[in-house]
Amino acid sequence: MKRVLAATFVSVLLAVVAVQGQAGGWVRLFDGKTLSQWTPVGNANWKVVNGEIWSTDGGGFLLSKQTYTNFEIRADFWVTPDANSGIFIRCQDPAKVGAATCYEVNIFDTRPDQSYRTGGIVDVAKPASVINTGNKWNTLEITAKGPRLMVRMNGMQMVDVEDKKFARGPFALQAGVGVVRFKNVQIRELK
Repeated sequence: MKRVLAATFVSVLLAVVAVQGQAGGWVRLFDGKTLSQWTPVGNANWKVVNGEIWSTDGGGFLLSKQTYTNFEIRADFWVTPDANSGIFIRCQDPAKVGAATCYEVNIFDTRPDQSYRTGGIVDVAKPASVINTGNKWNTLEITAKGPRLMVRMNGMQMVDVEDKKFARGPFALQAGVGVVRFKNVQIRELK
């Protein structure tokens, strides 16, 4: 009887955890096992390691298979201090992901032009604070609702700006230089 109750409790607990991932409209785009929700672009060596998305070599992107208009994205990331990464949103051309065709929320502590370093949106908005992200886990939260774009990092407001350049599109995780790791990648569509 104790084994049956324990097994039932574990099943219920697992079901609750699965539902919480979708609670409040949040959808997990990475299950910790496969990259089936993504389309690789470029030659980054994306792989799953210990329930995380890793790239340690090459440059490229993991592009979401779905297009979004108004949304919030949450993702945890870990990078080496020299890393050049980011999350690109509302991409216009899935074959040419970049700051000219998407909004690039930068993860690049050592960017030569520090104006659009980590937490900023390249060529759109400078980050409000300087946060060095190397060798530790960080949380990035991005909100895009109409022309309003907001970025929070580790709970701090980094950007709050309006820009009408791109209205909708998929989003992409970037690997450029250094080691890049992502986990807990989630999106919630807004009305």
